Parts: sequence; structure tokens; C-alpha cells
Amino acid sequence: MFILVHGFLPDVALAGRVGLKSQSLYPSLYIELEGDTLKLEQVEVFSNPLNKYTFGQQVKNINREHLSFFQGLGLSELLQQRTGLFLRQYGPGMLASLTMRGTSAGHNAVFWNGLPINSPSLGQTDFSILPVGAFDDVQLHFGSGGALFGTDAIGGAVHLNTKLKFGQGHAFQSHSNLGSFGRWNQQLQYGYSDKFVSVRTRVYRNIAENDFPFRNLAKPGTPIERQEHAAFLQEGFTQDFAFQIKSKQLISSSLWYNQTVREIQPVIGSNTRDLQQDRNVRWVLDYFNFAGKRIWNIKTGMVKDQLVFNASENNTSQFFLIGDLDWDINPIISSKSGIRYAHVQGKLSTYFAQENRIELYQSANFKLKEEELNFSLNLRQFIYDGVMAPFTPSVGAEWRIFPQMKKEIKVHANGARSFKVPTLNDRFWEPGGNRELLPESSWSGELGISYEYKLGDFLLNQQLTHYRMWVDDWIIWLPKGNLWSPENIREVMNKGLEYSLDAHYQKGSWDFKFQSNYNWVRATNLTNISENDKSSGMQLPYTPMHKFQSFFSVGHGQFESYVNYHLIGSRFETIDNTAQLPPYGLWDLGLKIKRFKVGVVNARLGFQVNNVLNTSYQVLRLRPMPGRNYQLNIQFSL
Repeated sequence: MFILVHGFLPDVALAGRVGLKSQSLYPSLYIELEGDTLKLEQVEVFSNPLNKYTFGQQVKNINREHLSFFQGLGLSELLQQRTGLFLRQYGPGMLASLTMRGTSAGHNAVFWNGLPINSPSLGQTDFSILPVGAFDDVQLHFGSGGALFGTDAIGGAVHLNTKLKFGQGHAFQSHSNLGSFGRWNQQLQYGYSDKFVSVRTRVYRNIAENDFPFRNLAKPGTPIERQEHAAFLQEGFTQDFAFQIKSKQLISSSLWYNQTVREIQPVIGSNTRDLQQDRNVRWVLDYFNFAGKRIWNIKTGMVKDQLVFNASENNTSQFFLIGDLDWDINPIISSKSGIRYAHVQGKLSTYFAQENRIELYQSANFKLKEEELNFSLNLRQFIYDGVMAPFTPSVGAEWRIFPQMKKEIKVHANGARSFKVPTLNDRFWEPGGNRELLPESSWSGELGISYEYKLGDFLLNQQLTHYRMWVDDWIIWLPKGNLWSPENIREVMNKGLEYSLDAHYQKGSWDFKFQSNYNWVRATNLTNISENDKSSGMQLPYTPMHKFQSFFSVGHGQFESYVNYHLIGSRFETIDNTAQLPPYGLWDLGLKIKRFKVGVVNARLGFQVNNVLNTSYQVLRLRPMPGRNYQLNIQFSL
């Protein structure tokens, strides 16, 4: 007798994006009953290629629980409130740029389903227009990742992924978010899957008036007024598809269209009425072939971005063709070899430019001493517009101590080189662009220790990492007469400590979770650019030395409540550190009902109070942020 159990492989159908592969790759499981014996089809587990070759580096996943709290919001809100990372936010829903380990906004690589999505003209990503509801998984790679991911990954990398399920039949989901200051978010999702095909469609619409009260420091008596001209409208959809061609071949495709219209929030004392529109189209097609212990992946895709600021239109396009082979040579050695080709075009208000980019990369793992001692070696050579970027190696190691006991200590170390190719604007902007610019180059090293303790239903995990980084040929724009032009003139040294703690205790129907992060960052400029420049030895502007975040939740049955706190240290406003913004701390509270029935419909309900103490604060100078505000989340599925 055979029993077909659907959905045995949750969240892990696509071998190239997930961490599970079966001999037949069917997302179902056949169980043969012979008396009391259950014979399960052999399933081989392998690591996601994103973190397979990262021994010695910090990699963190944002779990689905945290993602669920931020449906309808931008990724910037999630990272600011739930991690030790700092984002420079120009207002709610406005431009938000990430800084990792004290680097600039352009020193963080961002990927969607394996495609780099940083703007080739600006060299960065606006995290406020990446809606959390458009992807299923967020993975953070801390530290130098140039050898693994290519240009921009000096401070780290962020990976956004979608994941499909097989064998689930029909599924429908509706998610609504109602909040203060005119916030309304609606997302609808429908999917169907069987043993061979998986299809899912998501559509979303996010609106916010952002008419929150703030204290106007530019007027006598600093009266409290309502914020004007800060409305936000975002619409988009995603379309995901996967098909199992044969037992060892899989094809998948994802399409993401995102459109955002924003009234740009003016600084306090200004009456500007700027308007910005962003349109983004991203598409990827993957083919996987599983031949024994070899995994072949061929990927193609495109990333098209349009930014219209007032009447100025800027368009960029990136077209990709990628191929690689991931091969477990033997139980000790694994290897990944590949090539990535990109054709980049920029059609902006002052110039048109295009170039071809080619990258060759090689990664290897060495697992020694029964997997207690592991090494990763990564190599990459990047060529753009006929120019050789710096050859980029990295080597990392992890040593596990007491791996079979209730406690485990792991020591990790990593040394790496990274780079950033000058942006199209840096090289081709008219007037002022500099085609002779060199790539920014960095060397970094880190040393860390983690401690994991298990006792019954209690789990504790702590990690402490110290890092140092040197960035040379840092590009800055300088005045030359009546023009501004970029130069490779700055050198920066970053060092810091990162501490994280995760604890989980479950007793019967009670569930307790605690999570905390602390980052200390010293990002020092080492170069004076003129005789009057007094910035050498100073902290980089808007780079807080301290960031602390903690999250505590208590669950009982279908109910869960939480409290979250994050503290941002003072930030210098100028390069000579003569003025600074004060530190601030924010408390958030939430309550949710995990699941209840309304007829045949499964429902979830959540209520959140953000900035409970109504703290008045600014992330950046003269750009107010909301006080106390409320959110109601409702989700239905069937």
C-alpha cells in the first residue's frame, strides 16, 4: 500500500534557492507500509549556495515571524527595528540607505533571487521601496563579501528570496494593515501547486498620508504642526513559477513589478514640493540540473529601473547571464565554479552610457576533522569596460568545540578583499564625471566566538565578533571651480564589535523568546582633502557608534505578545564632528492571535503600538519622524 503525503518539503522546492534536494526532487513523499516498517524515499540535504561557502563569516536570517509583523511596510522599517543595523532615513517612507559596519550606502550589495539590484547609476538601493510582502526570506551577510558576491559588498550583502512550495493544491491569502496617519496596506495572494508545477501570484497596494504631528523648530515657539507633502503610494505584483521537467531537472521563474510615487518630505523650515516616481521591473529565470553530487545552474534575468524626480527622468537596465557548477567532490572538498556576464545601460538626463561586465569566480570548502574544522576559500575577478577590478580573495575558518555536547563553542575567523566599481554617475555625469576613477578597494579581517547551550526545552545562543576594515580610493565629489567632480581621495578605517544573543524556552503551551543585538562602530576618516579640512581622525557623518536592539515575546496557545526596544546613539552631522544629533530610544508593543477559525477560513490578527512613549526624534537633521502610532493587521487564508 502507498500513501501520498503532500507538502513534505515545506518551503524548499527550488534547489537553487533553498536547502533541500531529493533523489527525484518530487515535493511529495511516498511511504511504503510493510508491517511496522516505514520506508522513506531518500532525501539529501545540502546547504543553500548563499551560505555554503561562508565559513568564518556572520550570516543571519530574518525569521518569518518578524517578517509577518512588517507586512505592508518597507524593508527599512524591519531592519531598523529588528536588527543591529542602522539605516539613514529621510522620513517615514522616504529614502532609506543602509550602512553595514560603518560603510557608506553604496558599500552594501543587494540581491533578489540571485540578481544584483543596486542601481548602476547611484550604486545603492533605497530600502524604503522594498516592501516586505514581496519576498519570503531575508538573509544578511556581514562583512566583506566581494569574493562571493562581486562589486559593492564591502560592508556586507542583503539577499531577498522567494520560495515556492509543491504539493499544496489551491491556496488563497489576504493581508490587510490599517494604521495611523492614513496608512493602509492590502495584499492578495493566490497559489496552486501539485507534484510538478507550482504557481503563485501576489498583488499589493500600500498607502500612507504621513500627516503626523511634529514640532516645527524653524518657527518662533516651535509650534506643533502636521506634516505636509509626505504622502506615499506603492503598487506592484510578483509572479512566481516552477516546473519539474524531469526527475533531476527543475526550471523556475520570478517576475517582480514595483511602482512607488512619493511626495518628498521637506526639511523643517522648507516649503519644497518635490515629487519622485520609481518603477522597477525584475525578472529571473533559473534552470537546475542535479547530476549525482553536481548541481548545474544557468540563470538569466534583467533589472530595469526608472526614477523620475520632478521632471528629470533617469533609466537604467541590467541584463544578466550566469552559469555555475556546485560540486561535492568528496566528503571533504566542495567546489563552486562560475561566470557572470552583465550588460549595463544608463540613460539619464545628462548622459547615455553602456558597458559589459564579466566576472569569474571560484569557491571551495574544506571540511576537516569530522566537520569540526572547516575552511572556505573564495576567489573572484571582475572586469568592466575593459578595466580589471582588484583581484578579490577571501579565506575563512570555523572551529567547533564540544559539538556533540549540550554546549558548543565555535571560533570563526575571516580575511577578505572587496571592491566597488565607480558608478555610472561617477564616471559619465555631464558635466563633472571622471572616467579615470579607480575602483574603491578594501581589506578586512574579523575574529569571533559563538556559544550555544541546550538544556531540555531551553536554548541559548550568543555571538561576539570583532572586525577591522580599511577602505582605500574612497570616491567623493569635490568642487573644481564651478563644477563638482569625483576623485579617489579618501581613506577610511572601520573597526567595531558585534554582539548578538538569542534565547528560547518552551514549557507546555508557554513560549518565551528573547533576542538582542548590540553594535559598536568606529568609522574614521584618515584623509584631509584640503588645508582647511579638519575631518581626519573624525567619525564619518551619520554613523552612530552605538546601536542596541532587543525583542522579548511571550506566547501562550494561540496568543502572543511582544515588546521591542531599539536605541540609536548620537550621530555627527558634519565631517569635522562639530555638530551632532542626540541619541534616541523607541519602545514598541504588540499582541497577536496566531490562528483562529472563521468558518472554513483561517485567520490571524495582530495589533501594534509603535513609539509607545511618543518620543520626538530625528534620524537625520531636520527630518522629523512619527510619534506614537498604531497598526492593525488582519490575515485570512484558505
